[in-house]
Amino acid sequence: MFKNIKNLIKELAKNAVLKAEQELGSGNGQQKKKLAIDYVAKNLPLPKIMKMLVSVFLSSFIDDAIELAVKYINSLQTTQGE
Repeated sequence: MFKNIKNLIKELAKNAVLKAEQELGSGNGQQKKKLAIDYVAKNLPLPKIMKMLVSVFLSSFIDDAIELAVKYINSLQTTQGE
């Protein structure tokens, strides 16, 4: 079960980073990160209590997934810009 949730978190993280970038633009790194974390937690297809538990127990994983998503998105922009 956690493996499926972790894969879902990775996908949600990519969407979260894109959404945060669209809403806040460049800069505002900490605000975008918080927005992305909230997006992931809110969009997990789980009952509310499970969302809270997953958010607590996997907070470090969610944080890492968002950081990786940022690097991935930035690498796409660099590749497309060349």
